[in-house]
Amino acid sequence: MTAPLMTLTWTDHVTGRPGYLVVDRLVRGVSSGGLRMRPGCTLEEVTGLARGMTMKEALHYNPEGRYIPLGGAKGGIDCDPQDPAAYGLLVRYLRAMRPYIEAFWTTGEDLGLSQDLVDRAAEEAGLVSSIQAVYPLLDDEAAARKRLADAFAVEVDGIGLDELVGGCGVAESVLAALDRAGLEHAGTRVAVQGLGTMGGATARFLARAGLRIVAVADVKGTIANPDGLDVEALLGARDAYGTVDRAVLRHADRELPGDAWLSADVDVLVPAAVSYAIDTSNQGAIRARWIVEAANMPVLADAELLLAARGVTVLPDVVVNSGTNAWWWWTLFGDIGADADEAFTHTRRSMRALIDRTLARAEADGTTPRAAAHAIVTDRLPVIAERYGWYR
Repeated sequence: MTAPLMTLTWTDHVTGRPGYLVVDRLVRGVSSGGLRMRPGCTLEEVTGLARGMTMKEALHYNPEGRYIPLGGAKGGIDCDPQDPAAYGLLVRYLRAMRPYIEAFWTTGEDLGLSQDLVDRAAEEAGLVSSIQAVYPLLDDEAAARKRLADAFAVEVDGIGLDELVGGCGVAESVLAALDRAGLEHAGTRVAVQGLGTMGGATARFLARAGLRIVAVADVKGTIANPDGLDVEALLGARDAYGTVDRAVLRHADRELPGDAWLSADVDVLVPAAVSYAIDTSNQGAIRARWIVEAANMPVLADAELLLAARGVTVLPDVVVNSGTNAWWWWTLFGDIGADADEAFTHTRRSMRALIDRTLARAEADGTTPRAAAHAIVTDRLPVIAERYGWYR
């Protein structure tokens, strides 16, 4: 794959903080990728995320579906989202990026930003919508926009469908891997780093499938219980940033250091918080058989090679956490309606097929699941380019 189509660095005139936009590819003249805000966000990070979005879009290509993949892009802002200046910075960033969002970049929530916040800031920045660039591709824009708005209004157990569907996809990835290995769901031990939108929903779906969540980590540290944590109680005690109120912990629950989730005695490790969480210096502490990347780029490449040599399988982010992005487009283009059961069923079916295809390719090629996913994308991109137009 060639270099990104466009790389842009912006400096806020008020705070001096940088922001970035990387458009990796355009398909049908449009790209897709969220906007993240975190302290220390870099251009290199955003470039990798944009390439990942190209892969996520291509992996979900279904020539019989209404949703046709877009290109990949990503935005990033170097700022703590809890900083009092963060919202004003977000508005100014979106105002600066308005020509690109109007023309070819569809964006939304990512690490550090909720969709509600992005929508509010986009309106203040003078945008019709953060995804308005895709509207010309819709058969019936009014009906499509209503369908997506209705889907965002759906709640399950008091939680928005948009917050749950990504975790549903991650959980199904775990279950598909267990099924291929012939292992029972019940009693399989899991540790989750991060109880935000993705990590929290993943923990909920896995617990309801019978798996035992024995460790979770947030900014305050790791909470552990070898007999299993009360996931619903922890999720109900989170703040807006995924931090759990320790007052809900039971007598047998233990508070451990922040990195204790890495070395937990588990079968499955789910990093669902930040990028670059697992590197060569800490990978040796991991005892899990599978690492399932709910976050974007949590395992560094050199660490993944060492893990593979130890028999640890990393299910890559471009596959595992692609469900949220796909759900947006399945809904907007009309492959599914604004219904939770339909969304979960479609997500489970699509993610299971994708995991099975990726693991089968890895076995056939004698390589890692990440390399297999890249191979699948390499096969598909020329087809997408020929049929729909692909601009480098």
